[in-house]
Amino acid sequence: LSSFNHCSGDLIFTLRTACLFSQGDLLFCNIVSLPHLYYQHYIEFEFLLKNCNSAPLRSVCVGKMPVATLLPFTATPNRKSASPTSFRLTEKFILLLVFSAFITLCFGAIFFLPDSSKLLSGVFFHSSAVETNTRTGPDSSDSGSAGNDERVLAKIRKDHEKALIEAKDTLQKRPDEIKQDIINAKEKVAKESVGQGGKDVNNLPFVEYQRPPGTTGHEPLDPETRERRAKVKEMMKHAWDSYRRYAWGSNELRPVSKQGHSSNLFGDIKGATIVDALDTLYIMEMFEEFDAATDWVEKNLDFNVNAEVSVFEVNIRFVGGLLSAYYLSGKEVFRRKAVELGEKLLPAFKTPTGIPWALLNLKSGIGRNWPWASGGSSILAEYGTLHLEFMHLSKLSGNPDFAQKVMNIRKVLNRLDKPQGLYPNYLNPNSGQWGQHHVSVGGLGDSFYEYLLKAWLMSDKTDEEGKKMYYEALQAIETNLMRKSSSGLTYIAEWKGGLLEHKMGHLTCFAGGMIALGADGAPSDKTGHQMEQAAEIARTCHESYARTALKLGPEAFRFDGGVEAIATRQNEKYFILRPEVIETYMYMWRFTHDPKYREWGWEAIQALEQHCKVEGGYSGIRDVYASTPNHDDVQQSFYLAETLKYLYLLFSDDDHLPFDHWVFNTEAHPLPVIKKDKTDRPNEVE
Repeated sequence: LSSFNHCSGDLIFTLRTACLFSQGDLLFCNIVSLPHLYYQHYIEFEFLLKNCNSAPLRSVCVGKMPVATLLPFTATPNRKSASPTSFRLTEKFILLLVFSAFITLCFGAIFFLPDSSKLLSGVFFHSSAVETNTRTGPDSSDSGSAGNDERVLAKIRKDHEKALIEAKDTLQKRPDEIKQDIINAKEKVAKESVGQGGKDVNNLPFVEYQRPPGTTGHEPLDPETRERRAKVKEMMKHAWDSYRRYAWGSNELRPVSKQGHSSNLFGDIKGATIVDALDTLYIMEMFEEFDAATDWVEKNLDFNVNAEVSVFEVNIRFVGGLLSAYYLSGKEVFRRKAVELGEKLLPAFKTPTGIPWALLNLKSGIGRNWPWASGGSSILAEYGTLHLEFMHLSKLSGNPDFAQKVMNIRKVLNRLDKPQGLYPNYLNPNSGQWGQHHVSVGGLGDSFYEYLLKAWLMSDKTDEEGKKMYYEALQAIETNLMRKSSSGLTYIAEWKGGLLEHKMGHLTCFAGGMIALGADGAPSDKTGHQMEQAAEIARTCHESYARTALKLGPEAFRFDGGVEAIATRQNEKYFILRPEVIETYMYMWRFTHDPKYREWGWEAIQALEQHCKVEGGYSGIRDVYASTPNHDDVQQSFYLAETLKYLYLLFSDDDHLPFDHWVFNTEAHPLPVIKKDKTDRPNEVE
């Protein structure tokens, strides 16, 4: 029994508390009498309790008393109270302590239970109704608050019971079963994320990698050929080392000013030269440089950019480069990156006809066409140069969408009438109708025809539709566009609304190699004729080089006004390290072994070394007819991807990337022939 008197004016109150203890546990505790208190008396009361013994009161708070003793101290017949109809201040204080202790007990239990985080998440994050109800304003009634409290406590009890059941079930399982449950849960989350629109490019199907033949060659036996091949490798090393020193990570190099350069064709994607050069490094057995490039791709190549890119350029350089690097090296990072980028290009096909947009924002998926392209048309060489890469993307990803998209392009084209069998360069993706009737085997049209032939070859000659489209188009080109000059030079003119423009672009010079590549598949009575056509085009393109002051070819040359194979307009006199003429030399050497093609290639090497090589790399030239080169200060990524690769193969043996196992995309990235087996059918992708 403890009591004390405190005087504050005339106020004297007496506290009498009787506590009975047995073995440290509270059996009974009752407030006998307590007059009204002011605030300062609470402080003294609290001091008294602490000094008498705080354990009994704490015991009451944590719930060792019967539930009835925790109820509010209302007036009852058996209770002695100075104010039988209301709470005394001391009773309110004790009630506050009891309630606080009860809440502490509940939350303490939650945090020490198994899976407490799950229980808490259920209380705080998955009970929107409770959350809404507890955010009541100052006008909320007391009865509403009490109801909310009851719902919260009910939720806590329910989640508590659920957590206990889950914990009990888990503890009854063997460790290996628990581990398998974790794995299954992860797989479920991954599938749900893909179902909600996410793309798990890391979860690609298993593909047994088998390196196709001829990924690397051996030294040529002929000393001169071996020396010239080594010279090309030396050129590649100078171009690569300069890029790595002055522009590492940028898309391209400015070799004169020795800094990085980026074209808007790639948006904010970086590293075009790195990706474009991967296979060239591997083919030339520059493995140290290849490993550095691979490391950059793995750590820095990022396609999550909010920028507009050229679907065509990104496909042939980045997708093609990554696919080729994968097939040459077997490194999984290249397959993963190629599929990731391919997935980001698919929204370009969201047009009424399925003919893709030329430009695409990789983040928003919004596409459009070049504003200058015949009323918003798509361009033949752009939408027609996706087939090889997308067929391989389906094969490596297990996603048939890639193949279906490019096969649909053919369906659209086959429904259309072709003027004189020709394919105009412009097609409206909304209406599915041709734009202006401009036909070219050079810029705007070139690689469409190349991909018809190579799709047939890459399918192991099962794609009969591609073969038919190619040979029919080639016949129309021969009839309507192929002409001879007065001196006997064969050239391919451009067709505009039925009228010929007697101009041939540097880009058109690839056609010599294309026709040679397809000659063997032509009807037997046309094979020799097509090889003759290929040789004549190669000679014309060589003449376009030989007739300049720097022995490098112009962007375009004409056959009118008394001139032949010469550029007559200032905006056609530049040379930007293009590969098409060298490409035709390489194909013609492979099919004929005529030594003049290697000699013509060596002439080009000497001109490149003399006029394009600078301390910081290789630069294009603004005017090939000027006696002194005026450099444009750009080392194009395709110089490493195409020009130097074709030169290297020109001086390599035929078993280095043999044509019966490899097909080159239009950026010179080698892709393996998809070999047929007994279960394959044409145009099917496994």
